[in-house]
Amino acid sequence: MPASKTPIYSALAANLAIAITKFVAAGVTGSSAMISEGIHSLVDTLNEILLLLGIRRSQQPADERRPFGYGKELYFWAFIVSILIFGIGGGVSFYEGITHLQHPEPISDPHWNYIVLGIAFCFDGVSFITALREFNRQRGSQPFWSAVKRSKDPSTFVVLFEDAADLLGLIVAFLGVFLGHQFNNPYFDGAASLIIGLILTAVSILLARESRSLLMGESADPTVLRSVAALVERDDTVIHVLQSPSMYLAPEEVFLMLVVDFRNDLTTIDINQAIDRIRTTIQHEFPIIKRVFIEPGGEKNSAIKPHAES
Repeated sequence: MPASKTPIYSALAANLAIAITKFVAAGVTGSSAMISEGIHSLVDTLNEILLLLGIRRSQQPADERRPFGYGKELYFWAFIVSILIFGIGGGVSFYEGITHLQHPEPISDPHWNYIVLGIAFCFDGVSFITALREFNRQRGSQPFWSAVKRSKDPSTFVVLFEDAADLLGLIVAFLGVFLGHQFNNPYFDGAASLIIGLILTAVSILLARESRSLLMGESADPTVLRSVAALVERDDTVIHVLQSPSMYLAPEEVFLMLVVDFRNDLTTIDINQAIDRIRTTIQHEFPIIKRVFIEPGGEKNSAIKPHAES
């Protein structure tokens, strides 16, 4: 089921508007936590742009340089996004927090911070709900964490976790500003920046791990592969499916290789006709399998030239 771009556009608009207001509030109040939050929103805005770039590039048709298409562009850019969250978002938040702890400055008037944080929480909340609805539509009845691990579309869970980090960061920033002003202790503000940095680092590690797995090449679901094998073995010419290695080339594109043991009494022409028929059947029943490579196996079959989809 193809993912919708709506959560990405929603997060892009929200983060851009929020980043501007956060920087204005930080300039007025001098809050370290607000600067960290502004940088966080700015990085998220860039992340959404990179995800849209990855989606666009991944949809390019295959050519001579990339005979299997450009689907993994999305996985690459999702990995870059996870690095940016850590390197820029988390890194700058740590820097701001440490700097503010070394040179604390009390917040004179926190009202601007409260107003901006409230507005930001509303915008990020709407964006989070939009992303969560899309993710729930994608995962169906699967448990949440199982769906994250099995998801082949990083654009869905990257936006979801970004928005979750946004909301947690806003809560931490609010507590830093409130406690710092309430107790006249600027160290709360610096500590809030460090906690925001930890949140961003944790999210970036999670996203980098999932994106790396997709970039390295994940297999199709074992249930799907078993169904394909059962479908192929129903053909009169087939004895058994020996191997079925597969790999996701894009969220909605699977490459499948089948090593099939055909009946020994078949001629080469019979096997070639069976291969064409089996391929057509597989792609009709499983539209996500875009490319099928079928290789005859077994003692007699091994001498027959493999058949690949053009």
